[in-house]
Amino acid sequence: MVSSPHEAHHRIFQENPGLFASAFRTLGIPFPEPVAVSLMDTDLTEIRPLERHVDTLLRIDLVDGGSLLLAIEAQGRKDPDKRSSWAYYLAHLYAKFRYPCVLLVVCRDKGTAEWASEPIRIGLDKHPSLVALPLVLGPHNVPMVTDAATVADDIPMAVFSAITHSNDHDIAAILEALAEALRATDADAAAVFAEFTEAGLGATPAREIWRNLMGTGLSHFRGFVAESFRDEGRVEGRVEGRVEGRGEDILRILAVRGVAVPEEARQRIAGCKDLAVLDVWFERAITATTVDAVLAES
Repeated sequence: MVSSPHEAHHRIFQENPGLFASAFRTLGIPFPEPVAVSLMDTDLTEIRPLERHVDTLLRIDLVDGGSLLLAIEAQGRKDPDKRSSWAYYLAHLYAKFRYPCVLLVVCRDKGTAEWASEPIRIGLDKHPSLVALPLVLGPHNVPMVTDAATVADDIPMAVFSAITHSNDHDIAAILEALAEALRATDADAAAVFAEFTEAGLGATPAREIWRNLMGTGLSHFRGFVAESFRDEGRVEGRVEGRVEGRGEDILRILAVRGVAVPEEARQRIAGCKDLAVLDVWFERAITATTVDAVLAES
């Protein structure tokens, strides 16, 4: 389960790695033609007990045979400590992998985006030894998509736009266009995108707008968002249904993502009655490339 706006804002790049291409087009930055995108370990720890984790890390293999790393950070507020962490991430990644490194920061408010865009200069004022120039996506440069046909052309980007503009006064029009496009989308894929949207909107009035849309216009598919919209106070009577539905959701997500599920693994998922375990498996299913990675012991 995508559990927070922070997680949804960067993990949508894990679920849909091609989203970065749309994002860079939004910034007006030419980007080399990729041939493959790989999700990488986000642990950048070098000397314990100091641990550093980038939110999402992608290796992008280019058509010319080269590769680069894309480090994606979701930033919800100004945090002076983060700027030194970002400089560390870039230097460490380059030292470890010897690939060109790009830092992309995604924000949900203009003030944080403007702060994150400032160059990070290390060294002398007139001759810094290291300069980091983050690329930033926020409400100031991510387009608001209010046309369902446009949304349908690039649903991951539309979901990212909705999350980014969650506090905008036009968010209702954005969400209505997204909901209309999802009605014409495969139900399993729509459920995944709906949950990313639900989590990404966070504790905002926009979340209630989206939940109302989930409870009406998108009632043709069954997912955690639609389930949780129904009278959240009546937990006891819903536990059994949620357990069963959670297993089905995991199997649907794996099927949509093309992950092979042998019969033994299918029975294990369908037969699990522990909702906490199912929630862990659900979260892993969004990015895992094998069913073994989903079911691995923690």
